[in-house]
Amino acid sequence: MDTAQAQPRRWTRAEYDQLVGWGFFQDERLELLDGEIVTMTPQRSPHATAVIKGQKALEQAFGVGYMVRPQLPLATDPLSEPEPDLAVVPGEPDDYPEHPISANLVVEIADSSLRLDRQRKGPLYARAGIADYWIVNLVDRVVEVYREPVEGAEGWHYRLIRAYTPGESVAPLTKPDHAVAISDMLPKS
Repeated sequence: MDTAQAQPRRWTRAEYDQLVGWGFFQDERLELLDGEIVTMTPQRSPHATAVIKGQKALEQAFGVGYMVRPQLPLATDPLSEPEPDLAVVPGEPDDYPEHPISANLVVEIADSSLRLDRQRKGPLYARAGIADYWIVNLVDRVVEVYREPVEGAEGWHYRLIRAYTPGESVAPLTKPDHAVAISDMLPKS
């Protein structure tokens, strides 16, 4: 009798993209996280509202020379292709014949996905060197800002974490003179 534990098969980004190209995942919302194909949770109205409001607020803060990409892939490493709710990248659409590999700012909108966004995606973005990661936390009605990615004994994480409440504002690292009001990121309660 074999006592070895069965191991899940990890997928590379190239294999995942090939399956997508073949139409293998028709009408499924998926993303590749550390070699695992993960289903994305359905969006409720507050989540969708926060995506739209966040996109508008970030487009205003970043201005010309940057794109705010809503729910599009980032090719962060050979085993990951997350689809953050918002990613701010420099340039224009034609500057990216392939998915961007990094972003100036990544934003996840979280209600039921809060644990995933903190514990799984946060370390993934830290490992990718994304210096500015925000979670629009719909549960607690705050924006959690994660900065200074570092590798520690337990893996990658962010050294600085702060929650901003409605009435406060936060400036992206790339645009320190262009603060975003937290209320502009949250749906009305």
